[in-house]
Amino acid sequence: MNILGLNAYHGDASAALVVDGQLIAAVEEERFNRIKHWAGFPSQSIRWCLQQAGLTAADVDHVAISFNPRANLLRRLGFVATHWPSASAILDRLRRQGRTLGLDGQFADAVGVERSAVRAQFHRIEHHQTHVAAGFLISPFDEAAVLSVDGMGDFTSTLTAKASGTGWKELDRVCYPHSIGFLYSAVTMYLGFPHYGDEYKVMGLAPYGEPEFADLFRRMIFPRGDTFELNLDFFTHHRKGLRMTWNDGAPIVQPFHSPKLEQLLGPARRPKEPMTARHDNIAKSLQVVTEEIIMHLLRRLHAKTKSPNICMTGGVAMNSVANGRITTETPFRNVYIPAGAADNGTSFGAAFYVWNRLLGKPRGFVQNHAYWGCSSSADEAVAAANAAGVPFEQLDEAALVDRTTDLLLEGKVVGWFQGAMEFGARALGNRTLLADPRRTDMRDIINLRIKFREKFRPFAPSILEEQAGEWFEISEPTPYMEKVFPIRKEKHAIIPAVTHVDGSGRLQTVSMKTNPLYHRLISRFFEKTGVPIVLNTSLNENEPIVRTPAEAISCFLRTDMDAIAIGGVLIDRHRPDFPEHLQKRVSPA
Repeated sequence: MNILGLNAYHGDASAALVVDGQLIAAVEEERFNRIKHWAGFPSQSIRWCLQQAGLTAADVDHVAISFNPRANLLRRLGFVATHWPSASAILDRLRRQGRTLGLDGQFADAVGVERSAVRAQFHRIEHHQTHVAAGFLISPFDEAAVLSVDGMGDFTSTLTAKASGTGWKELDRVCYPHSIGFLYSAVTMYLGFPHYGDEYKVMGLAPYGEPEFADLFRRMIFPRGDTFELNLDFFTHHRKGLRMTWNDGAPIVQPFHSPKLEQLLGPARRPKEPMTARHDNIAKSLQVVTEEIIMHLLRRLHAKTKSPNICMTGGVAMNSVANGRITTETPFRNVYIPAGAADNGTSFGAAFYVWNRLLGKPRGFVQNHAYWGCSSSADEAVAAANAAGVPFEQLDEAALVDRTTDLLLEGKVVGWFQGAMEFGARALGNRTLLADPRRTDMRDIINLRIKFREKFRPFAPSILEEQAGEWFEISEPTPYMEKVFPIRKEKHAIIPAVTHVDGSGRLQTVSMKTNPLYHRLISRFFEKTGVPIVLNTSLNENEPIVRTPAEAISCFLRTDMDAIAIGGVLIDRHRPDFPEHLQKRVSPA
């Protein structure tokens, strides 16, 4: 039984393939077309997933999409009757929803066949049902509470449930226009971060500030029973709609805060304007109140379910600072957040919804790693190096680990391109930039000379999972950088490059079982330094994470990266025979 799951016409379009109840492949479309957060139909992702399994369009039994225009129809009509949104807002939503009506034809076009050659059944599944499926059905829990919380999908922003076996009972639902994700997005744009998905920048900025405006944010969003409400006086989306445009599939959202917000907080920051203490304090206040609402939801959910287990999904579940507080500040003891908790993961959520819920099949798969994407051969790496005209050497695994470790000890920044590409927003040791976490200058080196990004942005510590408790105050499995924990105070001075300004770190625990090569590399660094941690950030430069050896070498050449390892192919910029004309890097505009 071959099931293809799709996230289309939401940000981070993706495809995932489930064969006989096992996830075989999953990838985001942005990795192919190089447009961040691309939101159209994931044609290239579909073709790649089928190719990975050696399947054709005729072999696909079911295609499921995480979007159902008919879901919550009565709620939608009720909103129109009571709020009277503008005609343009209604027409815009109808246009967007209409894109899914020809799903079978779009699938046939994507795989290059006539519609008559496709025998699959097509399913449109409510957005948050696929989030719940992505959180629970592939978790290690037989039963759990589930919190799905994001911006908005199929007129719902938040859904809670009690799950067991292959099913769940819905408990609470928050519908349009109330949304934690909308609040965070509106303030993100107000702070001068205009791009879709920039919310993580505000989360990184928040520790620099004080919660000066927390009481004002508590007027913008507040608990209501077991859920919450927005104060709509601060927003315009409920009247004018969200003004969204698509630039070759990249979602662009226009600001939707009301004049009242600027009356109370001051004028919005323009992009590239200097950051001030006021901006820092706004970010901190937003983060504090967001965490308060999330903790409220979780405590009320536990009171209803009494479960020790919680599954978190949706874009707001990417708030790793809030996630790090769950086991210490709520009664939940075990937390599962999948790789691709945001809309990208609804592709495999839709596929498992079909397998477990619609077909009634038993659960038999647990997602314990994120490496579901593209990989490259040694021949492809060699060909890419030759095409770029860069000298290289080929090393076996032991030599590669030793040489890379020595480069890190010399203060070098090394690209690490290995195995299958990660699914989701975060590099987890296969499409990664590595550096020594002990260097006080390393954060500025990478931010300003390689990533070309804001100085306040932190970097993640990748740590051997068996050592996490020695370096962090909380020790929990964190394979997807999904939680921020306090670093032990006596360790701050040892690993300054990965210690954020508030003494925390968004860690990745690295397992020998799921990534033996990365574990071996960190272990070798540990042997030589006594520190079981490397600095990890994504292998890219203001673009989607690289997918191919050619993209990796291009990124290497246009930045101040010192070396890059693509499989066993090591390219070192400091070799005597490295071409002089390739030493000249192009600075960002």
